[in-house]
Amino acid sequence: MITYYTDGSCDPNPGTGGFSVIKNMEPAVLGGEPFPTTNIRMEGLAIIAALKDANGAPCEIFSDSEFWIKVITIWSLPWEKNGWKKKGGEIKNLDIVKEICPLYKASKAKLTWVRGHNNDPGNELADLWANEARKQQLAKK
Repeated sequence: MITYYTDGSCDPNPGTGGFSVIKNMEPAVLGGEPFPTTNIRMEGLAIIAALKDANGAPCEIFSDSEFWIKVITIWSLPWEKNGWKKKGGEIKNLDIVKEICPLYKASKAKLTWVRGHNNDPGNELADLWANEARKQQLAKK
């Protein structure tokens, strides 16, 4: 089974963002957005990148984004049933939600929350590389 750690970085938030995917404790995918973006977007894009990298293979994706894990596994189910609407307003980052949900449903991925900045080696590595990805986006400006 493939093990992934994902993380996003944005400084300031909103600002320039980067994300990383660590695959079996090695940097595998780096990306980001140079325009004003948010840390939440970067976290979501990192999980998308991990799902795409796994390409249907069994995997476990560790993320410190409890938000995205809940979006994917709980909240998006009624949103999709209701035509991508929720009570109380708009769904933020709907473009990412609409991309991530079918990828997850078609995958053999297990999503696992890990506390960020808590000396987990995979999470620390993902954080380091997400910051590097953000710096790469800054250099493109």
